[in-house]
Amino acid sequence: MSIEITDLESNEIARPEWAAAQVVRIRGGVIDSRPHGDLLAEETPIALEYNGISHATMLATPSHLEDFALGFSLTEGIVGSPHDVRGIEVREEKDGLVVMLEISSACEARMKERRRAMSGRTGCGLCGVETLPEVLRDIAPVPPGPTVRIGVVLGAMRAMRERQSLHEQTGATHAAGWADASGKLALVREDVGRHNALDKLVGALARRAAGGAENAADGIIVVSSRASFEMVQKTAAARVGVLAAVSAPTALAQRLAQQLGITLLGFLRGDDATIYAHAQRVTP
Repeated sequence: MSIEITDLESNEIARPEWAAAQVVRIRGGVIDSRPHGDLLAEETPIALEYNGISHATMLATPSHLEDFALGFSLTEGIVGSPHDVRGIEVREEKDGLVVMLEISSACEARMKERRRAMSGRTGCGLCGVETLPEVLRDIAPVPPGPTVRIGVVLGAMRAMRERQSLHEQTGATHAAGWADASGKLALVREDVGRHNALDKLVGALARRAAGGAENAADGIIVVSSRASFEMVQKTAAARVGVLAAVSAPTALAQRLAQQLGITLLGFLRGDDATIYAHAQRVTP
C-alpha cells in the first residue's frame, strides 16, 4: 500500500489489531475448566527502511503504521519536518511488515551518521542505541505556552480512557492522546508499546498540521503509562508543552522536563494529579 503524508484518511490497518483465543478462567481461586473466548492484542515485527536502508525493527500493534513511521522519524531526529518525507509504503512479508520511507538526501546523510541497529522488545525505546549522546539528544526547549486549567488535563485523561477501544477489548495496550487547550480530545493512538503509541500520536499530529489543522503546541498530551525520559523527549520533539501521565515519572524524566520547558504531570487518577515540572503553567 502507498501512503501520502497529507492523506489524513489513509490510516489503514495492515493486519488485525487483535486475535481470538481460548482461555481458562480462575475466579475467586476456583478454576473454571470450560473454555472461554478472549481477545489478545497483536504485536508484529515492524521494520523501518529509509531510502532502502534498513534502520530499525520494533514490535508494535500493526495499525496506523504511517503515523508510527512519521512520528518515529520526527521524534528520533531522522527528519526535521513532514516535508522531509516524500512518501511511505507498507510491504507485507511472511514474518512481519516493512514500512519503507523515502526521505530527503540531507536527512539520509544525517541518519547514516547516527545509524542504529535496533531490534526492539515490545515498546523498547533504547535497544540498539550505540552511544550515550544518542540517548540524551540535543532538543531545543519548548517555548512557554498559555496556562492550562487542571480540570482540562484531568478531563482529557478521562476522555482518552473512554476511547481506548483496543485496550477495552484486550487489556494489553497503552494509549497516547492529544487534546486542544479547551480539553477537547482530538486524537488517540494505541499500541502494545507506550513509546510506539506516542510516536503514532506525534505522526498523526504532524500529518494534521500538514493538512492545515490547528497548531498542536497549545494542546496537551496524555499517556496511559509512566513518564520515562523518552516520553518527555518525544513530547518536546513534537513541540507540545504539557505531558500528563497516569503513573509516575522517573527522576531523569523530571530533570529533562525542567530543562526542556515541559510541564510534567503524573498520577492522574480521578480528580488527583501531581505536578513534577513547570507547575506555573497549571491553574485551578
